[in-house]
Amino acid sequence: MEGEFNFSSVAPPVFDGDNYQMWAVRMETYLDALDLWEAVEEDYEVQPLPANPTVAQIKIYKEKRARKSKVKACLFAAVSPTIFTRIMSLKSAKDIWDYLKEEYAGDERIKGIQVLNLIKEFELQRMKDSKTIKDYSNRLLSIANKVRLLGSGFTDSRIVEKILVTVPERYEATITTLENTKDLSKISLAELLNALQAPEERDNHHIQQCRPKENSDVLYVPEIDQNLLSVGQLIKKGFKVIFEDSFCYIFDITGQEILRVRMKGKSFSFDPIKEEPVAFPTETSNTEI
Repeated sequence: MEGEFNFSSVAPPVFDGDNYQMWAVRMETYLDALDLWEAVEEDYEVQPLPANPTVAQIKIYKEKRARKSKVKACLFAAVSPTIFTRIMSLKSAKDIWDYLKEEYAGDERIKGIQVLNLIKEFELQRMKDSKTIKDYSNRLLSIANKVRLLGSGFTDSRIVEKILVTVPERYEATITTLENTKDLSKISLAELLNALQAPEERDNHHIQQCRPKENSDVLYVPEIDQNLLSVGQLIKKGFKVIFEDSFCYIFDITGQEILRVRMKGKSFSFDPIKEEPVAFPTETSNTEI
């Protein structure tokens, strides 16, 4: 059918020796979507055709042989060259799958150690002031999902508790509001993240709306440690310039103040620029009038 998605055109996830549990989940789903997982799970034998087979028997025979060949080809394509050399002599898809599981999944003792290490890593996590709640929650979820893939339980409520006690002080007002309106022992992870992300989104919007204005075509002169911009040039570009009480005020075309410079000596200078000694047009707000 035109426009129908062809899943067989999607490349399988490639396993390179790391994160076996995650790869196994993705690979099983991939094979199941192609109707090939049965050939791994059951490892059936394709019986020879009888004498004088019917059309239906021939069709079933070809389908079973093709399925076994396809799933083996998929597994070969889903591993790195190094791992391929270890499995290329195995005869069936089930043999390949079992080998990879035994080699990389580890026994219960190893899984237990991995779980303990992940839980320790989870407990040590703290949110940095420079990070967003989305970054932090993604890091916690990544650790939690690795624990789950190893067969151990890890509830979302545990992640909720971790976030509530480790986020920076700037989230205290939001958490206090939640405490007064919600039962935090029952709040979902999604609900908590939405509440904590709302102030961040407002702050980002404010920053974008109030970003510094820039003046273009400002000439940098090597012998002078300031940028020079005439009052006439400012006015020509739509800016408003006011000199008052030893200050120079510059406003944009909307009337918003974008620069306030105190008079030093007989000039108004702002933030000296240290650049290579080459004269060139640049974009900057560093201005001397």
